[in-house]
Amino acid sequence: MKNKKIAVLTSKESWFMPYAKRFVNLLKKRKYNAYLFSRHEDINEEFEVVFILSYFRIIKSKYLKRHKYNLVVHESSLPKGKGWSPLFWQILEGKNKIPIVLFQAGKKMDDGDIYIKDYIRLKGYELNAEVRKSQATKTIGLCLKFLKMQDKLKPRKQYGRMSFYRKRIPADSELDINKTIEEQFNLLRIVDNKYFPAFFYRKGNKYILRVYKEKLKG
Repeated sequence: MKNKKIAVLTSKESWFMPYAKRFVNLLKKRKYNAYLFSRHEDINEEFEVVFILSYFRIIKSKYLKRHKYNLVVHESSLPKGKGWSPLFWQILEGKNKIPIVLFQAGKKMDDGDIYIKDYIRLKGYELNAEVRKSQATKTIGLCLKFLKMQDKLKPRKQYGRMSFYRKRIPADSELDINKTIEEQFNLLRIVDNKYFPAFFYRKGNKYILRVYKEKLKG
């Protein structure tokens, strides 16, 4: 039913916000009644589906109960890898095939039933912006798949050993001058040149590094 009401909820300061705007425009072109929100308190009507994408706040049950589906996308094989920045943590672990799931938001963090599981596949040389683009593309793809197949999808409970990733902080972008570039290349891939650039200390001085890829000719 293409005229169903859909909300996309994304924190205003999130990296995903430009993609969220494009996603809403895409939904409108496909004849959905789609709206973008940056605060869950502002969603004061009942929606068929609320996509909660890169949203940084905990949502109380009274808000979730208003809507039929409250769906979150998370880059790990839940319940393993709950928490913050799971995609970047797994890149640091050396992974290039990274699970991504779409699940129903529950009372606790990342604990709802799973509808769809897929994978983000990287080559191992992508930098932050390229990783984010792959993440956003796959995220939107899962959301569109849900809308297309929701009557056929059967949610499954999470099972297996639970683990958590902590929130990354600026200090996590520090390089070790005693290690090689090769040893720290995955860290260089995920640093944010604007907000969390790579850096190192030497002889009482702090040095900032910003990493870019130059396309070679030929």
